[in-house]
Amino acid sequence: MTASIPHGGSRAGAIFRVTSGNFLEQFDFFLFGFYATQIAAVFFPASSEFASLMMTFAVFGAGFLMRPLGAIVLGAYIDDVGRRKGLIVTLSIMASGTILIVLVPGYESIGLFAPALVLIGRLLQGFSAGAELGGVSVYLSEIATPGRKGFFTAWQSASQQVAIIVAAALGYALNAWMAPDVIADWGWRIPFFVGCMIVPFIFFLRRNLAETEEFAARKHRPSMGEVFRTLGQNWAVVLGGMLMVALTTTAFYLITVYAPTFGKTVLHLSTSDALLVTLLVGVSNFFWLPIGGMLSDRIGRRPVLIAMSLLALATTYPALSYLVQAPSFSHMLLSLLWLSFIYGLYNGAMIPALTEIMPVEVRVAGFSLAYSLATAIFGGFTPAMSTFLIQYTGDKAAPGYWMSIGAVCALCATLYLYRRAGGRLQPVAA
Repeated sequence: MTASIPHGGSRAGAIFRVTSGNFLEQFDFFLFGFYATQIAAVFFPASSEFASLMMTFAVFGAGFLMRPLGAIVLGAYIDDVGRRKGLIVTLSIMASGTILIVLVPGYESIGLFAPALVLIGRLLQGFSAGAELGGVSVYLSEIATPGRKGFFTAWQSASQQVAIIVAAALGYALNAWMAPDVIADWGWRIPFFVGCMIVPFIFFLRRNLAETEEFAARKHRPSMGEVFRTLGQNWAVVLGGMLMVALTTTAFYLITVYAPTFGKTVLHLSTSDALLVTLLVGVSNFFWLPIGGMLSDRIGRRPVLIAMSLLALATTYPALSYLVQAPSFSHMLLSLLWLSFIYGLYNGAMIPALTEIMPVEVRVAGFSLAYSLATAIFGGFTPAMSTFLIQYTGDKAAPGYWMSIGAVCALCATLYLYRRAGGRLQPVAA
């Protein structure tokens, strides 16, 4: 079935409306990762820069621990009341967390209340994001024209790349216009304020979002108890989906959210160089994601997923080793663009595959739970794990080990899920 598109509207308009919330989510997440050193100094002062940065990344990761809870609670809500109403609720919670982080005074002003309030803001964002991504992905899969589900669902991730590009461009401009001490003092808050200013516009877009015909035609809406039972009956599918997402989430947070900090604190490149690389990686991701979706529509999800998992396993650590042996703008750009290619093609095939394996009546809850568990275990802690691995191994390319683990998980999960489905991913009966 296709979506009910508003009179005078189009599928392109529906894609724009539904992915706008994804933009805000990733915009804030990226800013938190990029300005980690400034946030650490303002909210988490400690005896050493390493300890302060680790506390900041721990709070960053804590938000991801709320995602599985949000996936179940809000995912079940979206499966019950509809995609449109549910996505307005997730946007409201996400915006509340963003505004809270922007307005919190520093540690010197209010003491321990400062890090506590930042943590609450991150938890609200994580709770909302737990169902936001799943709700958007399922919506796009349900409005897709026949044979183009991969291409349509790729725009969920593509919208996040636009957020990376805009956030990196803002950071680059601030770095050019302001002195470093001014940015460290209060200038880092400006991009967050920009995010708050676009919230009303995104609410306007979401209010005009049409419900999908596939959901509207459904006669039975599962209760919370039914959602839990169905997810429990399909625990192997959820677990397999989680492992399949592991490569996506470790790769994405490595090459975008952690990349600026990696460039500045580990490679000792300039802030401008690190930001510019991240901006160009966002452009690369935006280019490859729809291609990955279209390729999976043409030749199937399985070949793309397996090929990219193997490529990630074979080349991630060598690519980062090449970079750290001779750190430079060009080497960082070349290495991360290669990882961007792997991420874009893999994720373009993985998102539609994940929507296809979930029981239809709990499609949002199942997708969201699998994705959120992967993000909580793998992706959200990628900055903290990368910082830890570099510190305790002395190997600046050590983040490559973490992404390689994600590739092994993805490869095993893909082989298992396709064998379970008899060679091709299909919806699994409840």
